[in-house]
Amino acid sequence: MLRASVLERFAIAVASTLLALLLGSGVVAAAGYDPVVFLSSLFYGAFGSVSNVAFTLRQSTMLILAGVAVAIAFRSGVFNIGVQGQFVVGGFATALTVLFLAPMLPSGTAAGFALVVFGTVAAIVAGGAYAALPGLMKAYADANEVITTIMLNFIATGVVFFFLDSYLRPQGAAAPNTEPFPAYVGFPSLVFDSGSFSVLGLAVALLTVVVVAVVMARTRLGYDLVTSGYQEPAAAYSGVDPKRTVVTTMTFSGMVAGLTGAIFTIMILGYYSDPATFPTFGFDAIAVSLLAANNPLGVVPAGILFGGLDAGGQYIGFTLDVPAELVDGVVGLVVLFVATPELFRMAARRTGLGGRYRESGEGQTGGETGADGEER
Repeated sequence: MLRASVLERFAIAVASTLLALLLGSGVVAAAGYDPVVFLSSLFYGAFGSVSNVAFTLRQSTMLILAGVAVAIAFRSGVFNIGVQGQFVVGGFATALTVLFLAPMLPSGTAAGFALVVFGTVAAIVAGGAYAALPGLMKAYADANEVITTIMLNFIATGVVFFFLDSYLRPQGAAAPNTEPFPAYVGFPSLVFDSGSFSVLGLAVALLTVVVVAVVMARTRLGYDLVTSGYQEPAAAYSGVDPKRTVVTTMTFSGMVAGLTGAIFTIMILGYYSDPATFPTFGFDAIAVSLLAANNPLGVVPAGILFGGLDAGGQYIGFTLDVPAELVDGVVGLVVLFVATPELFRMAARRTGLGGRYRESGEGQTGGETGADGEER
């Protein structure tokens, strides 16, 4: 795995973002639109007002949580492409729990807090259990986890929609939505006057980042996960069960993905709906994790960057007469440039401006490596 210092990675992210925006401006101008208005609207949509900042932080909260879920698996040498499906299953478990238990409890703040806790725990359990399936198939049936997790994304969306549409849609409702949660179930609006964002949701995301970072770097479990992922023979020699570790990795990743679904359902929706219409946080989180070099702490700035791009892109779509495809193309260009820092590291090495990188010890990615491990 490529490694870079925090300063190097930050400089690469800023440079690649500016270059992508410059190139995107050229595309916008070539299409007959004003690139200055386009870029100013992109920035204003992300940070230009209090409500826009709240929306950016809302999107960032989801991307940080989903990005951490992806990073856990990638850092342990397993590819969990099924975060979107685990996110869907987790959110559905939250909705079922809240709607089932709400009539049994008295209304009020205490009951609302209890329902949020029960719903969140249900999402974590459901997300972990759903992610354990591809882990078991990989460990004991040698199934490719990329294929199984991708297929489980589709299965989750289809099965959840079936139960939602068949058993949970209120009588006479036109849309496949559940009953709304009671008004006392949700996060209070703090700092921002927003109905779909609370700093408590962001606090949960940041706390999750810290917990995952500590587990991965400071505990025996994290050491076993990372060692088994990159040096399986050495891990087995030291007494680590590689198969059990794969299942544990996927379960741990899925638990965070399930938590993402709980925050989405409680903080943003306040009910449950057709999962096919949900934002693709689970897929976008792959780029977030890659930009962060699969470091749980690095997911925070990466998630804020991607959240800002998402918010700015949506603002342009609502306010400017610019085709949505053009907006998506420019934003996608930024994502592509930012998520491929190795291109810029290679260019820096070629031009003599730096770009030195080290290897993790599992193999080389280019050039000759000296005895000290540095590329020549």
